[in-house]
Amino acid sequence: MTRTRIGLLAFPGLTQLDMSGPAQVFANLPNAEVMIVWKTRDPIKADGGLTIVPDVTLADCPKLDVLCIPGGFGVQALMEDAEVLSFIRGQAGQATYVGSICTGSLVLGAAGLLQGRRATTHWAWTDLLPALGAIPTPGRVVRDGKYFTGGGVTAGIDFALTMVAELAGQEAAERIQLGIEYAPAPPFNAGSPDTARPELVEAVRARMTAMREQREASVARAAAALV
Repeated sequence: MTRTRIGLLAFPGLTQLDMSGPAQVFANLPNAEVMIVWKTRDPIKADGGLTIVPDVTLADCPKLDVLCIPGGFGVQALMEDAEVLSFIRGQAGQATYVGSICTGSLVLGAAGLLQGRRATTHWAWTDLLPALGAIPTPGRVVRDGKYFTGGGVTAGIDFALTMVAELAGQEAAERIQLGIEYAPAPPFNAGSPDTARPELVEAVRARMTAMREQREASVARAAAALV
């Protein structure tokens, strides 16, 4: 039986749950080979401090059936990294499915892969998608053809289960969901700007002010490079 090769791109400053959530789901997919990919095999520090060790380099990475791009503070650099964008475009051209979690969609957009496609990202950054040619679409997981984009951070598990259902059927996805006891029951109803208190939403937005300036500049440059 042919193995399903699934690659998750790692990079300095990624949000580890964007990667580890989907990786845990994919690891339970029968006959799947899950690999972490980066420029080198040197350890990478995630934005929360966790160290991640890549399995394979961009240069040595085999043809992938599934390519996933997580988000995180480090996406600004990726959006302007010609080597990374070339790798993504090359793998996406031959992959069965291509996806992103959280702000990883900005990287897919910078690679020119979301032109005219419906996509989502973390709620705080959806307004940046149109500059990269994407059509902002609400949802934990948004699919447009072979492209899947997930919302912020925890949506990565929904994203991966949705993709597993496409790869191996709904029953396989449900078995994995049960196996990891994925039955969200958050202690507070503040996980979305639609349900959180307005003052809480504004406080979180204010905390992102410095990053917004940097990210808007990176998106503008990436968008100009697509023209």
